[in-house]
Amino acid sequence: MNSTCNSTLEDMRIGSEEKIVGSLTFHQLALIIAGASTIVAYVASFYLMWQHALNYTKPFEQRHIIRILFMVPVYATSAFLCIWYYWHAVYFQVISDCYEAFAIASFFALLCHYVAPDLHEQKEFFRNMRPVKPWVLPVNWFAKCCGGERGPWRIPKSGLTWFNIIWIGIYHYCFIRVAMTITAVVTQYFDRYCESSNSPVFAHIWVIAIECIAVTIAMYCVIQFYVQLREPLSEHKPFLKVLAIKLVIFLSFWQTIAISLGTSTLHIVNPNSVLAYPDLKVGIPSLMLCVEMALFGILHLWAFPYAPYKENAPTTFYPVPDPSMGVPPRENEHGPKKGGFMGLKAFGDALNLWDVIKAFGRGMRWLFVGVKHRHQDSSYQTKPEDMDTSYPMKPFGANHPGGKSTDHLPIASEFRRSAFGLPRAPGDPVHEESAGLITHAQPNPASPPRPQVGPYQDPRQPQFYDYPNAPGAYVPYDDARGDIGAASSRYNYDPNEAHGNQGGSTGGWNEQPQGGARPGQRTSTQVHVGNALWGNRAPRGSAR
Repeated sequence: MNSTCNSTLEDMRIGSEEKIVGSLTFHQLALIIAGASTIVAYVASFYLMWQHALNYTKPFEQRHIIRILFMVPVYATSAFLCIWYYWHAVYFQVISDCYEAFAIASFFALLCHYVAPDLHEQKEFFRNMRPVKPWVLPVNWFAKCCGGERGPWRIPKSGLTWFNIIWIGIYHYCFIRVAMTITAVVTQYFDRYCESSNSPVFAHIWVIAIECIAVTIAMYCVIQFYVQLREPLSEHKPFLKVLAIKLVIFLSFWQTIAISLGTSTLHIVNPNSVLAYPDLKVGIPSLMLCVEMALFGILHLWAFPYAPYKENAPTTFYPVPDPSMGVPPRENEHGPKKGGFMGLKAFGDALNLWDVIKAFGRGMRWLFVGVKHRHQDSSYQTKPEDMDTSYPMKPFGANHPGGKSTDHLPIASEFRRSAFGLPRAPGDPVHEESAGLITHAQPNPASPPRPQVGPYQDPRQPQFYDYPNAPGAYVPYDDARGDIGAASSRYNYDPNEAHGNQGGSTGGWNEQPQGGARPGQRTSTQVHVGNALWGNRAPRGSAR
C-alpha cells in the first residue's frame, strides 16, 4: 500500500488556467463572489446579534441564540480564507467544523430553555413528560428487528432517561469534534493527514469517518427532540429553527464529503484547462459555502428574531409536561436588559463556553454512573395506569398507604362516581339530583358531635366512652360525615323493628345504646369474626 501522500494539491499551482469571464480565472472570480457573499452574511448576522444584545431580557435563551448566529460569520470567513489560501485550507476548515459542534449544542440548549428556565426544572419537566414518542426513522426499524420493547433500541419508559440519552447524543459531538480538529492539525503538521487522499494509511479518511458518525447521531437527536416537543414549543416556531440549523450542517459537511469522493475516489470530475485540481477540491465547495452563508444570514432574521425579547413584547409560556394534568402553563417573563453597554456584556456571556463543558461532564457522569441507578428515579416508579381516579383526583400513586383497594378497577371507580354523584374529573360540576351527599352532607343539628366508635368490640370487656350524654341515654344516630354505612359506627339489627328510624333498606338497623347491652346484640363469635376480618378497632383508652 502506498504510504506517500498524493502531492498533486501541493505541486500544482494555479494561475495557468484559461480565463472564464473576461480577464478573470475561476479562482479570481470565486474570490470576488465569495467576498461579496461574506459581506452580506456579516451584515445580516451581526445586525441580528447586536439587536439581541441590546434587548438582552432573557439571558438564558439569548446567549444560545447569539452563539448560533455566530456560526454564519465563522463559516463564511473560513470558506473565504480557504479560497484565498488554497494550500492552508485544512487549518481553516477544521476551525469552522469545530464551531459547528458548539452551534448544535447551543441549539439544543436553547430548546431546553424554552421548556424550563434551568436544568433542575428541565429534569422535572421530562420526569413527568407524557407520552414519550417513538423513535423516528431508522431507529424504530432497528427496534422492530432487535427485540422490540426488550431490545437495545426500545423506547425509554422514563422521560428523564429519554432526555439524558438525547443530552449525551448531542453533547458528545462537542468532544468528538474538538478531538478530531486537534488530530487533523497535528497530523497535517507531520504530513500524515493528506486531505487529497482517502487512503486508510492517512488520518483524513478516519477523521472524516468518525466525524460522520458523530454528526449523524447529534443531528438525529436534535430531530428526535424536535419531534417530541414541536407541539408544546409551537409558539417559538421550532421547525424554522431546526431547518436553519440542519441545512447549514448538511450543506457544510455532506457537500464537502460528496465533492471529495467525486474528485479523489470516483473521479467523476477531473481537472481541465479551466479548473485546476485545487479549484475542484477546495475552491468549489468553499465558494458554495460562502453563498449559502449569505442566504442563511438572511434566513436567520426570521428564524431567530429579536422582537419577542423586547420589553413590551407579548409574554410567552413554558409548556406543561403532561396536558392531562390540567396544570396551567407558567409565564416566561421578560427581565431587565442585561446586555451592558452597547450589548458588550451579552457578547461576553455568549463567548463563555463553560456551560458547554459542564454539560458534557454531566452527560458523561450519567453515561458511566447514573445509568446504573436510573430505575431508582421516581419516573420509573410512577406510571399513568397507577394514577388514583378517585375524587379529588391525585396525580400519582394508587399503591400508597391509605389508597382505596379498588382504585385499580375502572368499573369500581365508575360505580363510585355514578352511585354517589362524584365528579368524573376535577372541576366538573356535581349533578344536583345525584347524591353529592357524601361530598356535601352536613351533620344533624339536633345531634351534638361525638367521637365515633369502632364497629367491632367485645361486649364482655368494659368499654369507656367520653360522650356528653350520660350512660344509658340514647341519642339518635347521626354520622358527622353524612355517610350512611360509615365504617366507624356501631349498628345492631332488630328483626322486630321492621322500619327503624333510618327507613328503607336500613330498616331494622339501629345504633347500640350506650348504657348497656340490648336484645339482639352481637354475640362474642360475631365480634371475633369481625375483628378477624377488619381488625380490632377498640377506641383509644379502652381496656384490652
